[in-house]
Amino acid sequence: MRKLGLVGGTGPESTLMYYKELNTRIDKLTGGEHMPDIVIDSVDFRRAWKYVENGEYDHLSDYLAEKVKYLASAGAEIISLTAGTMHIVFDEIEEKSGVKLISIPKSICAKAVAEGYKKVGLLGTIFTMEQDYMKKDLFNAGIEVVVPGKEDRELIAKRILEELELGIVKESTLKEFQEIISQMCDESGIEAVILGCTELPLLLNSENCPVPCMDSVEIHIEDLIKHIVD
Repeated sequence: MRKLGLVGGTGPESTLMYYKELNTRIDKLTGGEHMPDIVIDSVDFRRAWKYVENGEYDHLSDYLAEKVKYLASAGAEIISLTAGTMHIVFDEIEEKSGVKLISIPKSICAKAVAEGYKKVGLLGTIFTMEQDYMKKDLFNAGIEVVVPGKEDRELIAKRILEELELGIVKESTLKEFQEIISQMCDESGIEAVILGCTELPLLLNSENCPVPCMDSVEIHIEDLIKHIVD
């Protein structure tokens, strides 16, 4: 079984989900014989987020590449980021660290292709919704990506940063998100919605989402497990 390295802390809530689910699932998969060797380097979320907000992508990629190199030096054979937004500098991280990472967007794209989707919605931070790093693999696969309107994008981003990143889950926020997704379905005909921020599964799931829900954490974890136990 390969040792896994995770760049965590962006934010802490999703890092906890990764750690718990990877241990639980591999324990079950191996019939209670093994849990994975995992090394986590948790970053300063506030520092990383300021780099993103200020467009200081060279500083961000330098910072995260150092984390990746540390994980590799600690013996990690499979390495990944635990946040969708940090993929804004994914290519630069790989180039600077010299390490191949398991990409959240690529994992999502492979799942969308396997499900046969042709048009999907995308929720996430303002950067995930407005930039192309989470969309380009889907575009290349012939899948159309729809994002909410400007006011709804700003609302979603605010709720993620001020609530979900802090582990705060509100029924009122769930209702807001359900209404936004339903509107995207009615107006744009989306077949599913991608939870492109790794904190969104704290709020939305297959039971309360108006359309099929593509949970980026779930999809990415399943992909990581395949690499770990391969």
